Amino acid sequence: MLSRSICPNLAKSSKILQRGYAISFFGSEKVEKFDVVVVGGGIVGAASAREILLRHPSWKVAVVEKEERLAFHQTGHNSGVVHAGIYYKPGTLKAKLCVEGMQLCYKYFDQKSIPYKKVGKLIVATEEVEIPRLLDLHQRAMENGVPDLQLIDGDKIQEIEPYCEGLKALWSPHTGIVDYALVTEHYASDIRSLGGKIFLEYNVDQFSETKDNSEYPVTIASSQSNTVLQSKFVLTCAGLQSDKVAEKTGCPRSPRIVPIRGEYLLLCKEKRFMVKGNIYPVPDPSLPFLGVHFTPRMDGSVWIGPNAVLAFQREGYKWYQVNPLELIDALRYPGFLRLAYQHFRYGLTEFFRSTLIMLQTPHVQKFIPDITDFDLSVGPTGVRAQALEMDGTLVEDFVFHFGEGQSAVAKRVLHCRNAPSPGATSSLAIAKMIADKIDIEFKL
Repeated sequence: MLSRSICPNLAKSSKILQRGYAISFFGSEKVEKFDVVVVGGGIVGAASAREILLRHPSWKVAVVEKEERLAFHQTGHNSGVVHAGIYYKPGTLKAKLCVEGMQLCYKYFDQKSIPYKKVGKLIVATEEVEIPRLLDLHQRAMENGVPDLQLIDGDKIQEIEPYCEGLKALWSPHTGIVDYALVTEHYASDIRSLGGKIFLEYNVDQFSETKDNSEYPVTIASSQSNTVLQSKFVLTCAGLQSDKVAEKTGCPRSPRIVPIRGEYLLLCKEKRFMVKGNIYPVPDPSLPFLGVHFTPRMDGSVWIGPNAVLAFQREGYKWYQVNPLELIDALRYPGFLRLAYQHFRYGLTEFFRSTLIMLQTPHVQKFIPDITDFDLSVGPTGVRAQALEMDGTLVEDFVFHFGEGQSAVAKRVLHCRNAPSPGATSSLAIAKMIADKIDIEFKL
């Protein structure tokens, strides 16, 4: 809280203007005032802050991130794929924003000279039962407007990926790879050059209604910093913490976030030549997650996976990282219990696959038979912010909520509640939509 036990003249004389930001000093605390504060320094938060500044150059905009650098969690641990928009149900935000986002991404990469590769993607049917699903996927992609997608047979598969076996496949030549943490740093550079500010190691502990200042009605405080922020409006893009941050503003936690850890395998250097581009399975609609796929990386490595197991804390990248309160919170949530019950066998299989590489090899060999247990090693991990409804349904689409709660603070906050894959690919398109929503909802 702001200290009030100071001389009014001292408070008045300590008000300064620094780089266009109104700053006041109250005892040992400093107050900075903004038009918009973005909570969360992942790729969606950074892209949104950049877009707001591009549209409103005179605005004072800040990004706050609780870690020591941007893109610390989901953005910095994803597979780095630039998606084309194939999988998503026509008419959804994912379908629309992924196709648009891919085009915006490549344009931005070229403008900023960000390294990327259009390695393409094969979605491969290895069994007859998968072919009808592949054809449905092709129809869905056509409705989404995915560019230059081709339905190909087995011979053509091996022209593209000589070591991959399959009956039929979808070939997406515009799917690519990039380092999204690097992309986020470029967004951050744009934010700073446009006059925005970025606060690192600023874990938001409290949102409260500003007293005696109706122009900047939301106060944001962090125990990590002696700087208190006051803002006209707030946008939250908090990923793994999105439900908890929403609750702090007086909004409901639903949809609830359950952390799902995805563990990758690494292909040995001697056999990396067997994978030229992305190789993906045909999704099984009876299973909650996609399954094993092959992803070449910008550094030359090849990731295979991931599996999907419950993380024992929100940001638990290793099995031994456990936060008892967060684990109990997940295990007590009815949505997770229903999901676990519905997919008990799948979950048990994923758990055992997490412990033994040899249990994952058959899934790999369905696509590339020449890869053996000895060619695989334990690789990196990521944690997905999986939004779940109370009935155990996975929240598939992007979700944005405005003014959910009854408090004065809640009515000034726009929440990005769910932005899973292809959130990174869609970041610039999401940012445009968020900027539109801010203009409309806040009546600007």
